[in-house]
Amino acid sequence: MIDQIEITDSPDRRAEIVSAARTLYEERGMAHTTVKSITAAVGVTRSLFYHYFPDKDAVTEAVLDDYVEEFREMVELWNDNREPGNVRKALHDCIRMLKRGVFDNGSFRTDLAHNENASLYLRFLSRSADVLARYLTNTTAVAYAQSHHLEIEHVYEMFYMLIMGMVAFIRSHPNASDEVLESLVAQTLHLDLGDNE
Repeated sequence: MIDQIEITDSPDRRAEIVSAARTLYEERGMAHTTVKSITAAVGVTRSLFYHYFPDKDAVTEAVLDDYVEEFREMVELWNDNREPGNVRKALHDCIRMLKRGVFDNGSFRTDLAHNENASLYLRFLSRSADVLARYLTNTTAVAYAQSHHLEIEHVYEMFYMLIMGMVAFIRSHPNASDEVLESLVAQTLHLDLGDNE
C-alpha cells in the first residue's frame, strides 16, 4: 500500500513562490513568466504551486501585495525620519520618495503601465492608496495636528484621493518639477509651511 503524502501549508514555501514570481516578473516581465517557470525557479512541482495558488493571477496578486507593503515601508521610513516641525522639508522629502516609488525601473511596474494590465494596475494603485492613506491618517496627520490646525475634513478620504491623483499626475507628467508637486500637495492639504512652528 502506498502511503499518502499530506501537503501542509507552509508560509515559507508560499513566500518562496511569491518571491520567485516577483523576481521573474522583474527579469522577464509578466507576459514571459509562466507557472512552469515559477515552479522551476523554486524547485517545486506545479501541483504544489496550485496548492497555494489557483492560478498565475493569484500569485500576481500576492506579488502586488508585496509591492504595496514595500511602498508602505518606504512611507513609514520617511515618516520616522521627518524633522518635527519642518513641514517644508517633510513635504520635499515626501515628493522625492513618491517619485522613486512611481518611477521604479522594475519590469513588473513597467508592465503594470501597459493597457492590457490596466485592471491590475488600478488594483495596485487602489491598494497602495488605501494602505498609505490609512497609515498617514493614523500617524502623520495626527502628528501634524498636534502643532497645527488641521484644515481638512475626511482625512483618510483626502489622502486616498491625493495619492491616487498624485501618482496619476506624476505618471502622465514625468517632467513636473518637485516645486509644482509640492505646491499641489500643500494646497490640497492646506499645509502650514511656515518656518516657525
